[in-house]
Amino acid sequence: MQFAVIGNPIHHSLSPILHNSAFKSLGVVGFYSRYLLENPENFSSLKNLHLTGANITVPFKEIAFKSCNEVFGIAQEIGAVNTLVFEKEKILGYNTDALGFYQCIESLNPKNTLIIGAGGSAKALACILKAKGISTTILNRSQSRLESFIALGFHTATFENFTPKECFDLIINTTPAGLTNDSLPLDSTLLAPLLDSTKFAFDLVYGRETPFLTLAKSLNIPHSDGKQMLINQAILAFEIFMESQKIPINKTILRQSMQTAL
Repeated sequence: MQFAVIGNPIHHSLSPILHNSAFKSLGVVGFYSRYLLENPENFSSLKNLHLTGANITVPFKEIAFKSCNEVFGIAQEIGAVNTLVFEKEKILGYNTDALGFYQCIESLNPKNTLIIGAGGSAKALACILKAKGISTTILNRSQSRLESFIALGFHTATFENFTPKECFDLIINTTPAGLTNDSLPLDSTLLAPLLDSTKFAFDLVYGRETPFLTLAKSLNIPHSDGKQMLINQAILAFEIFMESQKIPINKTILRQSMQTAL
C-alpha cells in the first residue's frame, strides 16, 4: 500500500515519519511519502499515482474537498478535507484536523477564541469549536475569504476593520506566516495587545518557533506549535486508512508509535 502527503510546500512535512513509524510498529506492509503538487488544476491527476490514501495540506484542502465523490462527517460542513481514501474510481474525503486540534485544547476549556486566517484549516478549527459551543471570531486580511464563515454564522472581521471588544481565551494562527519566512500573521501593533490579554496562543505551524510564538513567548503567554495536532490528526487518518482496507490494528501501539516518532 502506498500513501502520501500532498501540498505545496511539502518538504517540511513530518507526516511520513509518523505514518512509516506506525507501519513498522504495527507490522503492516505500507509506505508513506511526500508529493509536491505544483498546479492545483492537476489535482485530479493524483488518481494516476495509484495511492491507497493521502493526506492533504496547504493550500489544497478545499480543492481536495471539491474533488471528492463522497465526503464524511464534519468535513461536509467544513468544506475542506485533509484525508483521502482512493476506492476504485471514487475519492472519499474526511477531515481529521478538526478533532485532532480539539484534542489539543480541550483541557483549556476556552470560552471564546480568535482564529487568524480563513483557509481550509481555519474552517476545520472554527467548525469543531462551534460544535463544542465555543464562541469563535475569524480575522482575515481579505473580506472575500470570510464570506463562507459569515454564512455559517461566525463573527468575522478584516485586518482593517477589526476593533476587539473582548479578550480572547485562545488565539490561533492558521496562516502559513512563519512557515517559510519570518513574518507575523498580523501587524505587531495589533497582534501584541491581543496576545498580551489571551490565556493561550496556538500556531498550526510546527517544526520551528514562528514569530507568532516568539511574540507570545516574549509576553509570557502559554503557547504551543502544531506538533501535537499533527500527531493527533495523523493517528485519526491512519485509523481511517486501515479501516478502509479492513486491516485490524492495535490502537494503543498506533498511538505510542506516533507519539514517540518525533
